[in-house]
Amino acid sequence: MKIRFTKMQGAGNDFVVLDETAGPLGLSAAQYRFLADRHFGVGADQILTVRPPSPGAVADGVDFEYVIHNADGGEVEQCGNGARCFARFVHDRGLTGKDTIRVQTKSGVISPRLTGDGRVTVDMGSPRFEPAKVPFDAAGLVPVAQGSGQKWPLALDGQAQDAIVLVAVVSMGNPHAVQLVDDVDTAPVAQTGPLIERHARFPQRVNAGYLQIVDRSHVRLRVFERGAGETLACGTGACAAVVSGIRLGLLDTTVDVQTRGGRLTIAWSGREADSVFMTGPATTVFEGQIDIPDTPV
Repeated sequence: MKIRFTKMQGAGNDFVVLDETAGPLGLSAAQYRFLADRHFGVGADQILTVRPPSPGAVADGVDFEYVIHNADGGEVEQCGNGARCFARFVHDRGLTGKDTIRVQTKSGVISPRLTGDGRVTVDMGSPRFEPAKVPFDAAGLVPVAQGSGQKWPLALDGQAQDAIVLVAVVSMGNPHAVQLVDDVDTAPVAQTGPLIERHARFPQRVNAGYLQIVDRSHVRLRVFERGAGETLACGTGACAAVVSGIRLGLLDTTVDVQTRGGRLTIAWSGREADSVFMTGPATTVFEGQIDIPDTPV
C-alpha cells in the first residue's frame, strides 16, 4: 500500500504525519512500527494522524481528531511537540484557516494556536496529581513533602537494594515521573530510564524525566519516553517537569526548558485547575510517499 506522508519536527522530536481527513488508512501496529523505523521506514519518534472529528465532537466545536502512535506501534494519549506540528500541518495544508483550533485527543480536547513569531502555543489542559489518575500505584509508599508537591520513593528493579529515586508524579494527559538531577549530561538516562518506564507501579508505563534546575526561570531536561526511548525533546515531559518544579517551590510561573533538540517555554499559574501552556517550534522537514508492506517484519 502506497501512502503519502509529511515528516515534521518540533525541537528535534520528530514525527510522521498522516492525513486521514478523506478516509481511514487502516494501518496496523506493525505498519506504524515500520513507518517509525529509521532504517526501513521513514523514521520518527511518533506517528501523528489527522482525522475529522466525530459528529458529537463537532457539536462541541472540535475541528479535528488527533491520534498518536509511538515508535513501538502503541497508541498513546498525548504528545505536546506533536500537537504543535499537528497545528502547523493542518494550517499549512489548507485544512483550516483558523490560527487557533480545537483538537480531540485520547485524553481530552486541546487548543493549539499559531503565534506571530512562527512558533505554536498549545493549551495542554490542567495537570493531574492524584496517583490513581496518573495512574500510579502508591500503595505502601510514604511521599516526601516539598512545597505544595510530593516526591515518591521508587525502588528500581534489578538495581542495588538502596537504588531508590524520588520522583514527582503527574499526568499531562499521559503519565510522567520527574526526578531532579544535578546535571542532565551525566544523568543515567539510558540505565534507569527503561526501569522507570516499565516500573510495576505504573500500570500504563510512564515517561521518565530528568530535570536540572538552572535558575527559577531556566531548566534543562532529558526524557526517556514511553514506547520511544530517549528523544531530543518531549513536550508533555517539559510541561510535567515545570509543573513539578513549580509545585516543589523551585520554579517561577514561566520557564524556558532547554532540551537537546531546542527550547520550549512553559507557563503555569501554579493553581491546580489552571491549564499549562507550552510554546515552541514546529517545522516541516520533507514530504514523500512510501510503500508499506501489508505484513512488515
